[in-house]
Amino acid sequence: MKTKKVLALVFALMPVLSLFGRGKVESSRPLELRYGFTSEPATLDPLDPSNTADGRSILFNVFEGLVRLEPDGDLKPATASAYTVEQGGRVYRFTLRQGLKFHNGDPVGVGDVKFTLDQAIAANYQGFTQIEKVETPDRATIVVTLKAPDVEFLPYLTIGVVPANNGDREKNPIGTGPYIIESYTTQQSLVLKKNPYYWKPGFPKLDKVTIVFLADSEALLLSLRGGNIDAAGITGSLVDQLNGADFDIFSSYSNSVQLLALNNNVKPLDDIRVRQALNYGVDVQEIIDAAFSGRGEASGSPLIPGLAKYYNRDLVDPYPYNPERARSLLREAGLAEGFSLEITVPSNYTMHVDSAQVIVNQLARIGVKATIHLVDWAAWLSDVYRGRKYQATIISLDAANSSPRMFLSRYLSTGGSNFINFKNAGYDQVYQASLSENDETRRIALYREAQRIISENAASVYIQDIYSFRAFPKGRYTNILSYPLFVTDFASITPR
Repeated sequence: MKTKKVLALVFALMPVLSLFGRGKVESSRPLELRYGFTSEPATLDPLDPSNTADGRSILFNVFEGLVRLEPDGDLKPATASAYTVEQGGRVYRFTLRQGLKFHNGDPVGVGDVKFTLDQAIAANYQGFTQIEKVETPDRATIVVTLKAPDVEFLPYLTIGVVPANNGDREKNPIGTGPYIIESYTTQQSLVLKKNPYYWKPGFPKLDKVTIVFLADSEALLLSLRGGNIDAAGITGSLVDQLNGADFDIFSSYSNSVQLLALNNNVKPLDDIRVRQALNYGVDVQEIIDAAFSGRGEASGSPLIPGLAKYYNRDLVDPYPYNPERARSLLREAGLAEGFSLEITVPSNYTMHVDSAQVIVNQLARIGVKATIHLVDWAAWLSDVYRGRKYQATIISLDAANSSPRMFLSRYLSTGGSNFINFKNAGYDQVYQASLSENDETRRIALYREAQRIISENAASVYIQDIYSFRAFPKGRYTNILSYPLFVTDFASITPR
């Protein structure tokens, strides 16, 4: 009887002993990350060009194009397995990746790729109007022929491939990327789950990502500290408020241009002297120091410094802070007594609100009575970006792909995204010339000249490429990658 009791005790302890013997308890729970955002996608349709920067950042994980951007800025095959550029950049030939499947398990065919590109052409998606035709000569080949040679067309083909038979891409988003959208509750969360059909072995590393939408940066900070979210992208002013013992901070450029955007079509901002006065009256370094704890790279260009090959380094500080010069220009414009300026700011971006407060104080020194008008994100998109009913606004402008044209096309007189209403015939001519220039050296010179024209005409006040920071729980995650675009790559994030 005593022996039986001893054996029973041993068997009862065996699970406990085996756990201690392994050194840690293995969990069968899915690997999940809760990540904070302060704005939501404007759309879940990758073929809708009106999406927000955060929206594109999320959909980077859901959809993939024929090619995919890499952290080093290179473009690698994605839904395609290989490609060639022919006829001096007029013909792009792709081989479809074999065995590729959509999120719903359906095979991807060349017809889906052709449908995607045709839809982008019909929607006047930037860059796609230069396509002459899309052909599928066999079940494995897609041929894109341009109206004229363009050796820089490839970045546009990162646009996400969608099924031709999906009648509602907004409510039923289906792609080929590493994550599937499992659910989306506006103003609350968007849940991504691992794509079991993803073509790249070993990815994604996380089983699930829950993106939590928060009202503003302060709410995001509170959620980080309280553990309601695991990680988030934050700005410099918030980094100092996090305990370094609790968080790993990964830094990079935001790859977006922060600017005080000026509506060139309203008085008195339709006068170049007034716009130049505002440029001289804004102390960029003071903004970086006060609103971003000194973290940022000043830039007077509409192009991000990260596109170093194309960036015009002469425009780092084209309007050095000079209140006297600013007041002189206002007197020349007949505004010796100054004027009133309303700065519309999306309230969910604390960094832009903080910047606006600094600018209001700076402009007061040159006699400009600036006030801040806070609006929610939906109102900003509707009234400022689409409606162009504003005087000035503070925002960061990113690009959908790594081509400098994505930044510079915003200033074409007829450009649909030219919400500042900048109009300059010389600029239009230089920009159009860059599209057909095949010599790289001359094309780079045209890009730099385009930036110079925008700067000399003081289209807006260009502030900086904001340093971007991502906070993760201390020691728990690796492979937090940075790209030369504003994207968050959840697929590579690896739990320790």
